[in-house]
This record gives sequence, C-alpha cells and structure tokens, in this order.
Amino acid sequence: MTTTPPTNPIPSFPCPQCGKPSTWTDNPFRPFCCERCKLIDLGAWANEDYKVADKDQGKAAAQQRYDLDDDEI
Repeated sequence: MTTTPPTNPIPSFPCPQCGKPSTWTDNPFRPFCCERCKLIDLGAWANEDYKVADKDQGKAAAQQRYDLDDDEI
C-alpha cells in the first residue's frame, strides 16, 4: 500500500473588488482575481472615488467646524 504525501493547497484570499477567491502565486493581476477587477479599481482611483486625506485639508475642515461653532455662541 502506498500513501501519497498531502499536498499543500494554494492559499487564496478574496479579490478586493468582487470578493471572488484569488491567489497570489501565478496571478499577474494580484491582488485582484482578473484584469477586469484590476481595471475597475484603477478607474475608481482615476475618477477620485478613493482619496487620501491631505493634512492641510483636514486642518482646514477642523478649523471651519470650529469657526461655525463659534458663530452659534
């Protein structure tokens, strides 16, 4: 009787765009599952759907809220 050694399954994780299982190895579109998901994400960045807060903008918004609160007093 011969036994086969257990094979390690390729770990997968959800695609950040659609949630389908994706793999890191042998995947030119990683972390996405396919080119379509990668391009959808790129388009979202190009349309400024995702934004990284700027320090100055955060300070200006906080100052504006502070100024509005002073007007109510």
